[in-house]
Amino acid sequence: MSTIQDILETNRMIEENKLDVRTITMGISLRDCANPDTTVFCQNIYDKITKTAEKLVRVGEDIEAEFGVPIINKRISITPIAIAAESCRTDSYVPVAEALDRAAKTVGVNFIGGFSALVEKGYTKGDRTLIASLPEALAKTDRVCSSINLASTKAGINMDCVREMGETIKRIAELTADRDAIGCAKLVVFANVPEDNPFMAGAFHGVGEAETAINVGVSGPGVVKRALEDVKGKDFGVVAEMIKRTAFKITRVGQLVAQEASRRLGVPFGIIDLSLAPTPAVGDSVAHILEEMGLESCGAPGTTAALALLNDAVKKGGLMASSFVGGLSGAFIPVSEDAGMIAAVECGSLSLEKLEAMTCVCSVGLDMIAVPGDTSAATISGIIADEAAIGMINNKTTAVRIIPVPGKKVGDQVEFGGLLGYSPILKVNPFRPDEFIARGGRIPAPVRSLTN
Repeated sequence: MSTIQDILETNRMIEENKLDVRTITMGISLRDCANPDTTVFCQNIYDKITKTAEKLVRVGEDIEAEFGVPIINKRISITPIAIAAESCRTDSYVPVAEALDRAAKTVGVNFIGGFSALVEKGYTKGDRTLIASLPEALAKTDRVCSSINLASTKAGINMDCVREMGETIKRIAELTADRDAIGCAKLVVFANVPEDNPFMAGAFHGVGEAETAINVGVSGPGVVKRALEDVKGKDFGVVAEMIKRTAFKITRVGQLVAQEASRRLGVPFGIIDLSLAPTPAVGDSVAHILEEMGLESCGAPGTTAALALLNDAVKKGGLMASSFVGGLSGAFIPVSEDAGMIAAVECGSLSLEKLEAMTCVCSVGLDMIAVPGDTSAATISGIIADEAAIGMINNKTTAVRIIPVPGKKVGDQVEFGGLLGYSPILKVNPFRPDEFIARGGRIPAPVRSLTN
């Protein structure tokens, strides 16, 4: 039973500290849409998505108005297209991406995720077709997002795909050069991908999921920072306890919205993803939480330890607030989407190498990293391989969303707009990994994979 004090506190978190439900994401299985005729398949998926999600945006808006909780995005995740479209007799899934884009626009969601493939152990025909289609598909669509899982603790790292993704990202950047390589911002390369993540660009509806599901992503870095202002100078036990309590309150808001959306839409509730997902807005930064713990600037010595504490305490608090916490749940560190991260890069305290170290303890990985346009495909592949290795060895999700911006160099800035924000161009190590990446094959799974 909520008390008046609880209600007032929640109102304060929303109005003053930017607490929001970042997304309600409806997962939809497309496995029953399969057809050898690509035109028929495209019509099947368009019809199913528009019918299943026709009320999603309106219900989200109604809940937002009635409960006073900001719901920033309404989104859809689907069965990985490399699986759903594999029976199609075609060598291109670009028409499929265009059908998904039309469906997203018809129902009014801002993104649809799942133009994806799972290739950690090798390729099928559908996987190869999807990856070959990525550059044109992401260049021709506005709302379609893609993810490729190329490594896992159980399978190792598919280094053939690592090489291919470096080349693919470069090609996407070229095809969307007139928009500062925005196509690359819609593609995430994963290790140990979760199948119920509601956040873009990595969301898809996993093969072990129900026919449909409602997954909600909650965010409140400003709320956590404000809470830590009340324990300034206290020891880390006190800090961790304050973060846990705050994460509990944030998650309860998400639980309320998720259950209400599930009831009104008649779709099963899936999970709450409690992720401190920042925005470029002042007062909504993960970097500022770390600095509130006593760091002069994010990236200073001690940053990785501070982030480890934050990530763990967020998960512990969320787990006490909902029986179904999933997705990524933790702290995101996207550069372009976090005002504090942007400032840290600009002042020189935060480098690509320090960000990589931080990904060992955050909930995702190298996210929204803008690099010089002349960065080679092999270097991008090397960055992906390093992140995949961190995920594989540590049995955690890691990811890379990297954007080589044509014509930009270190010292320049790129503007993506909206929640994607803006970013200085980060310096990349100039030494080349070409021969390493050219080896191909598969890096074997570590000994910790033998858990049966």
